[in-house]
Amino acid sequence: MNVVYLSPGFPAEMPLFVRGLVEVGAKVYGVGDQPMQALPEQARSAMTDYLQVRSFGDEAGVVEEIRGWLRGKSIDRVECMWERLMYLAATLRETFSVPGMNKAQTEIVRDKELMKQAVEEAGLRVPRHGRACSMQEAWDVVERVGYPAILKPIDGAGSVDTHRCNDRDEFETALHKTRHVDELSVEEFIVGEELTYDTVCANGEVLFENVAWYRPKPIVLAQNPWISMQNIVLRDITEDFPRPGVELGQAVLKALGFTTGFTHMEWFRTENGEAVFGEIGGRPPGARLVHAMNYSADIDLFTGWAEATCFGRLSQSTEKKYNAAMIFKRAEGDGLVCEHRGLRGLMRRYGDCVASIELTPIGEPRRDWRKVVVGDGWIVVRHPELRACLDVSERFVNDLTVIAK
Repeated sequence: MNVVYLSPGFPAEMPLFVRGLVEVGAKVYGVGDQPMQALPEQARSAMTDYLQVRSFGDEAGVVEEIRGWLRGKSIDRVECMWERLMYLAATLRETFSVPGMNKAQTEIVRDKELMKQAVEEAGLRVPRHGRACSMQEAWDVVERVGYPAILKPIDGAGSVDTHRCNDRDEFETALHKTRHVDELSVEEFIVGEELTYDTVCANGEVLFENVAWYRPKPIVLAQNPWISMQNIVLRDITEDFPRPGVELGQAVLKALGFTTGFTHMEWFRTENGEAVFGEIGGRPPGARLVHAMNYSADIDLFTGWAEATCFGRLSQSTEKKYNAAMIFKRAEGDGLVCEHRGLRGLMRRYGDCVASIELTPIGEPRRDWRKVVVGDGWIVVRHPELRACLDVSERFVNDLTVIAK
């Protein structure tokens, strides 16, 4: 099994997916825009060969570079877990006639308006929405959508350039802040909890599924740098709280015809229990959520995804044993990290619940949370009972402070 893997060194989780492919017996041919020596050791040591392209911005040029590099080799898969390169991956699949999402399928999971239209046509609940390529079009859409509204890029990722607008003045301010964005999505703001529905699929079958609960919503985090983000992976997804999103997610996958790989869907649960579609990506979740999913089931989904992608199966047990909370810390102050205040006491009291902890080391510069999703480190705590898991997670949110001076 020969696999071309785009960007094996970035973002941070990519070497783990490369490692997963090798562990299931695949040969990985990495393609990136970094020098080989700049890649993490885990990626360098796993790959069979590596091509540094001149620029990912020149799609036609990259295709020709790869074609010449691979001459004489048969390719079985082209894989990409980074949204920025998903269109290129689709082009390469069509070029080399290998399975996976083609350009038309990729466009649906990258263009938020086409995505919502496809889900809406399947009779599923989506926010009122519209596309805008100019300020006037944006004003026209928001008049139909109403306030509060969300303004965000059509092909965006995460909460970058995403704004909640409660009235005309805030909408006008947001439009000026997003003048650099070519196409915008304007949609109804849904009041409720925000969760995910994540899967590993093969040949149209869901082999692993997950629901995670964002506490608080990502847009709140983007506007409040002092808040510690929590992603709660739920052990029992058949309970009343997550079940509507599972049913919605399964219907969305069917509507979009997704067959193989990771998916990451975001959805809203309203006060009356309705599940409302947010968006979906044909990729794994970011922000270390795959790690939290692994800790919830004592599984390795980096290898599990590779096995599903290459051979259509997932042989590991997928039974969830724990609720797992991923907590991200943002340092207080500027300069070098000098203290992990409260950590010793927390570890004495809750150490048995801590599955992993990685904080910015003492003496190193604090991270810019606007550029690094994980901020100044992350902790995973887990417990079979949800209430206990939430209580321990809150203690790490409130009682652990990363201090920089």
